[in-house]
Amino acid sequence: MSTLYLASTRGMCAGVDRAIKVVSVALDKFGSAKVWVLHEVVHNRHVVEDLKARGAHFVESLDEIPDGSVVIFSAHGVGLQTVAEAKRRGLEIIDATCPLVSRIHRKMNAAGLAGKSAVVIGHKGHQEVTGTIGQYQGDPRLVHVVLTPSDVENLNLTTQEAIFATQTTLSVDETAQTVKALREKFPNIEGPKLDDTCFATQHRQRAIKELAAMCQVVLVAGSPNSSNSNRLKEVAQSMGAKAYLIDDETQIDLRVLENVDKIGLSAGASAPAYVVDGIIAFLKAHGVKEVIEVGDKALHTSFPLPKGL
Repeated sequence: MSTLYLASTRGMCAGVDRAIKVVSVALDKFGSAKVWVLHEVVHNRHVVEDLKARGAHFVESLDEIPDGSVVIFSAHGVGLQTVAEAKRRGLEIIDATCPLVSRIHRKMNAAGLAGKSAVVIGHKGHQEVTGTIGQYQGDPRLVHVVLTPSDVENLNLTTQEAIFATQTTLSVDETAQTVKALREKFPNIEGPKLDDTCFATQHRQRAIKELAAMCQVVLVAGSPNSSNSNRLKEVAQSMGAKAYLIDDETQIDLRVLENVDKIGLSAGASAPAYVVDGIIAFLKAHGVKEVIEVGDKALHTSFPLPKGL
């Protein structure tokens, strides 16, 4: 192997960056004894371990949080019942939900209040989808989760009016097919022109297509439970490249790089820059002679911290 091609658009997005800062600032303000995070604040092992080392407590249920504590909702968002329970408990709430996810929540709120059916395109059980469903204020039987065009074929809506929303971290190309099927079956359904995949997802998938078109092997830095990182791997594979999702350089199998002269590297939207740096250093130590950035660098935006911080 000789050349490493690095996606210019890679790594942490604005929503992830904000969520991590929320926990960090909360630790400084309230102290580690009081700061509890409901679910992983973002889906990356290194980020969670770093914040744990600083004293943050991660739990899967509000029942695990002591009275008088601060609870931080993760970047993926939560449902209305979770918010109500936290308020009932008297916990101090800090909401680290990505603003782009919150925008979808408002759409679900409005649909429920209007009695419309709601279709969520996404992965059942993913925290973002669970939180989005939980934002529907109405009959839960009017909420449906689909992922593929075949799911749409089996979908029946019981109201004349309906809306759809999508998980923000899906494959852009695959989601387009599901949206097309949805609009064909339900011509009057309301929704975005394309989908709700965030601009960070779109930019990273576009960049990895460029990598995969020129490299035999593509590495994606990201944790196994990261939806957007898994989609990057799948997009690279769809372009004909061999693609591997790795948490860091310790998971690189050098055997898959034998006789490979062009290696691609990108990173999911929750992967820290130091993980990418570690992978680059490892590959340089094992034969990479040159590192070349590929593609246009997307403009990085930022979101303000929530009130109270």
